[in-house]
Amino acid sequence: MGKRLEGLQRMLVILNKLEGKRRYVPVEELKRYVADAMALRGYSGVTQRTLQRDFKEIESLFGISIGFDEKAHGYYIKEEDKNAPERYGQLLQNFDLLNALEGDTNLRTYVLAEHHRPLPSECLPMLISAIKHTHPVVFRYTLVRQGDKVEEKKVLPHYLKESNQRWYLLAYEGDVLKAFGADRICDLRVCENETFKRNMDIDAGELFRDCFGIWNQPDIPVEDVELKYDALDGKFLKSVPLHHSQQVLTDNADEFRIKVRLRITNDFVMELLSRSRSLEVISPPHLRERVRKVYEEALKRNE
Repeated sequence: MGKRLEGLQRMLVILNKLEGKRRYVPVEELKRYVADAMALRGYSGVTQRTLQRDFKEIESLFGISIGFDEKAHGYYIKEEDKNAPERYGQLLQNFDLLNALEGDTNLRTYVLAEHHRPLPSECLPMLISAIKHTHPVVFRYTLVRQGDKVEEKKVLPHYLKESNQRWYLLAYEGDVLKAFGADRICDLRVCENETFKRNMDIDAGELFRDCFGIWNQPDIPVEDVELKYDALDGKFLKSVPLHHSQQVLTDNADEFRIKVRLRITNDFVMELLSRSRSLEVISPPHLRERVRKVYEEALKRNE
């Protein structure tokens, strides 16, 4: 396991360097950068052969090809996949922190970490393998909103997505791409004697652009939402926006007003309620009424 962790960290370091502003990274510069970064993590010894092996692993794990330009005598990412991870630096930082906290280190004596990680699921390794090798999967699935009814599913797995400390499988059931909570999957079986053609035209960025949370429900319209908070809550919403579409309309000592554009899902409403101390829904009216009813029912329960 130690070698595997070391290799993963080294690959993330390589990606972090190659994702920089420069088109090409000279050979010796990349070797020095990787060697120095790994030395800070307690490892030593980075050879040309090690890098070449890592390049192959990066292509296998991340789907990113690294090339070498003879004229520039430097490495570069051949094709920028717009759906590939964009925040290698942050990923590396979080990985290092969690790895350090769980290892034999004094870091835990001054860092109080909340392990904000997805809840474990035994089926994840099987799902990853099925996605990688394009095998359909069969499982029994619990429908929580239908009184824990259990249905058998056969789907074509395409992605795993993490949201709110849970893993979700994005898979085609028939012609429809659906989300399945990994924690509600049981009796999973990979159909290793079958394969399917994976849909590579899915724009993952667009898929979740208009949603909050795990799923972009196409039957719910995209709407403009205007919200008002006090200045204190406004400070938090400026540092951590509610949604990528957030626009600040008013920002003064009396109020903080924003507009977002998205689908008003249950996940979004729950997020609004989490900062309800000063929240006022300005529009649309149906969202204002929905939030009012939640407050009204909560008040009755807690009288």
